[in-house]
Amino acid sequence: MTKDEVYRKLDDKIKDLKSTRVFKKITPKGDLSWYVKWISSVLIIIAMALTSANIYPTNIWFHMIGVTGWLVVGMLWHDRALIFLNGVAIFVFASGLLNYYYG
Repeated sequence: MTKDEVYRKLDDKIKDLKSTRVFKKITPKGDLSWYVKWISSVLIIIAMALTSANIYPTNIWFHMIGVTGWLVVGMLWHDRALIFLNGVAIFVFASGLLNYYYG
């Protein structure tokens, strides 16, 4: 192996493989999913702060909106793990809200 081969960029090595199985995954930037994921992440962080301050049920509402946003991102990205996780989280938070208001 020559010195040039050792120092080639990863992108060049991937291109040389000419394989459909090897690809560089890039998270989209500037599209709808980018904005939804960052807004949802900020809302979840606010929800965690509200939870630590024991501000209930406002914290659950922030969690609910945040995980709903991440569910949308999961659907836009076709990511089953995000869809599953946030779908379950919506059910959990909705159950907590129903219990608070009607339980």
